[in-house]
Amino acid sequence: MSKCVVLFLLVLPTMGFSQADCQKARQFFAQKKYAEAHREYLACLDADPKSKEAAERLGDLCAFSKKWKQAAQYYQKLIAIDPKNAEAHYKYGGALSMDASSGGKLKALGMIGDIRKSFEAAISLNPKHVEARWALVEYYLQVPGIFGGSESKANRYADELAKLSAVDHYLAKGRIEEYFERYPKAEKYYLKAHAIGNSRTTLNKLTSVYAKMKRPDKAKAATEAFESNTRTKTTSI
Repeated sequence: MSKCVVLFLLVLPTMGFSQADCQKARQFFAQKKYAEAHREYLACLDADPKSKEAAERLGDLCAFSKKWKQAAQYYQKLIAIDPKNAEAHYKYGGALSMDASSGGKLKALGMIGDIRKSFEAAISLNPKHVEARWALVEYYLQVPGIFGGSESKANRYADELAKLSAVDHYLAKGRIEEYFERYPKAEKYYLKAHAIGNSRTTLNKLTSVYAKMKRPDKAKAATEAFESNTRTKTTSI
């Protein structure tokens, strides 16, 4: 028996073990048995350190548990395995952002550069990435001006959304106006978003700004119109 054949036979059981572990992990994840999925994905990653699925899912599982630092580490590993994965960069930036927000201002300021670069990388790799643009809208709203925060830059990314999703474009523009407490302008954008999307999400954005405007009458009217429309659609089906 040649040395190559012997080596193949030695490696084969490990390959099979890795596949079996990932399959079990996949099943647990689909069933929302996250503790079991975490255990199996750890075994999968141990058997195959270059498993993109295991690295990403472990990051997701840590994010579900709000273990942001650990989530960021797994997403960073995913980037090392697959540098051109736009979603990996987006998730890494998101985990860093959540970790920064829970660690105080000094910690956050030390991480803002990496957060921004991660979202920018996601867009560079996938020019149609809607969520990364949303993340940068929030980034430029939340970061102090002295460290790069900018309403004009937030608007830039909101405007880029117009080519990808009209609803997201109007929601993002409304979010910017709402952040600066320009509620009547926010209302106009949310009305446009709701006219297109007519979803629970667009309704919630609209009623939220009505609450800040102290206009419960408008919130009630919008909610009743939405519910009526929803019932009509259900009845017609």
